[in-house]
Amino acid sequence: MDSIQTLNYQRIEQAIRYLEENFQRQPELDEVAEKVHLSPFHFQRIFTEWAGISPKRFLQFLTVDFLKEKLGESKNLIDAADAAGLSSQSRVYDLFTTLEAVTPLEYKLHGSGINIHYGFHETIFGLVLIGVTERGICWLSFIRTDEDPKFELEKMKEHWHNSVFRQDQEITTRFVKAIFSDHSANTQGKLHVFVKGTNFQVKVWEALLRLPMGNITTYQGIAEQIQNPKALQAVGSAVGSNHVAYLIPCHRVIRKDGLLGEYRWESSRKKSIIGWEMAKTNSI
Repeated sequence: MDSIQTLNYQRIEQAIRYLEENFQRQPELDEVAEKVHLSPFHFQRIFTEWAGISPKRFLQFLTVDFLKEKLGESKNLIDAADAAGLSSQSRVYDLFTTLEAVTPLEYKLHGSGINIHYGFHETIFGLVLIGVTERGICWLSFIRTDEDPKFELEKMKEHWHNSVFRQDQEITTRFVKAIFSDHSANTQGKLHVFVKGTNFQVKVWEALLRLPMGNITTYQGIAEQIQNPKALQAVGSAVGSNHVAYLIPCHRVIRKDGLLGEYRWESSRKKSIIGWEMAKTNSI
């Protein structure tokens, strides 16, 4: 399933990791390019095409000091949006995403009677598995670089284990294109996600949907949004249980000390996504 797109993402991910590990001594472009087995010219071109900015400038978005500052800005923005009755969908680069949860009976039956079409696709953040139903996107996960794609498929089948599954790349392709296209040019209308979770998990996922692209929050911030400020552990569990990656942006939740923390689909991918989103919506 390897392609040029996935290969380029893997090179970018490797470069970001190397830059982060050596940021204090400011490695030159030639050195980073050598680490990803590219000429300086091709590395600079690939990275800039992907992120829109240079590798070193990109890394500035991932520093602890910048992220701490961004946390304060994000909180103010969310509070202001809530007061004005606005949502993240009003922002230029955001997808218009709505959410529907299974009914209590459907939750009890673990997806019985639901037909799911699925497919594997290359994206700007690597290989993904997507599952769609008549009621919306019910699964989206990134494939870890060290695992067999079939492992994620088994996770999806376990989560929706009474559903009927059929691989159909034709159906799933249009959804992937809508999700990972240039959001500023997205004219395909809203995207709908269909989730299976407890009432508490659904509340957390709905709070995540209100967080604008290019912004971040903390577990405490989400707990406050759902008016349950002491439920930090439960919030963390709900964030980690998200089964619709990227669209329900659990990657935008970081630690209050400015560290990005772990991510279900690799911490390096979380850094890549956050940096990419900030590059699209911010200037420093």
